[in-house]
Amino acid sequence: MEQGNVRIASRESERSHRRTLPRTSVVLCGTGCFSAYLLLASLVLCAGCNEPQPPVDDTTPVRQVDRPAEAERTVVEPVAAVPAGGFSPAGITILPLTELTRPTDGQGQRLMVYVALVDAFGSQMKAPGTFRIELYDYVQRSADPKGQRIAIWPDIDLTGSAENHRYWRDFLRAYEFAVPAQIAADKTYVVEVTCLIPAGRRLSGRWTLRPGD
Repeated sequence: MEQGNVRIASRESERSHRRTLPRTSVVLCGTGCFSAYLLLASLVLCAGCNEPQPPVDDTTPVRQVDRPAEAERTVVEPVAAVPAGGFSPAGITILPLTELTRPTDGQGQRLMVYVALVDAFGSQMKAPGTFRIELYDYVQRSADPKGQRIAIWPDIDLTGSAENHRYWRDFLRAYEFAVPAQIAADKTYVVEVTCLIPAGRRLSGRWTLRPGD
């Protein structure tokens, strides 16, 4: 009797095992397929990571990254530099109006000298300074026509605004100086004007004064 019961229980267990076997197989198969998919994906990613990158040389174009408008507005444009001393007196010129006048209306003979200060760009300008006028004999056929000095007049200080404006002739853009002179009107002379700039520089110019000028 016991043997019969054992056989019956064995058969029922075998039937139950047969019923659950397909389900277990399906679960195992699904798990295996998913694991295989993950393994395949990992291999593909690793293969992509190990691919050799193309070499980059100096000729490879670099993509420009667009900058925001705020950064562009903060760029400061360079300012052109002004030449040092460009707007300060750089030279002195004696104008051709310079002449020796004849005595008239009770006034003695005078030497009229017109002097222009020029900057580094050749423009005539008004500037403070102390002027000195000298007169020399003219030496013919000489590399330096300035001969013996005949006369020298007191320095004319134009560092003050009032005195500077007094001698300034705006329509000529030059200074006008009138100094007394007792010289022969039929000779040739050399007029030399020196200007001492407050900065310590000395400018000088010459003019040949011929008879009839």
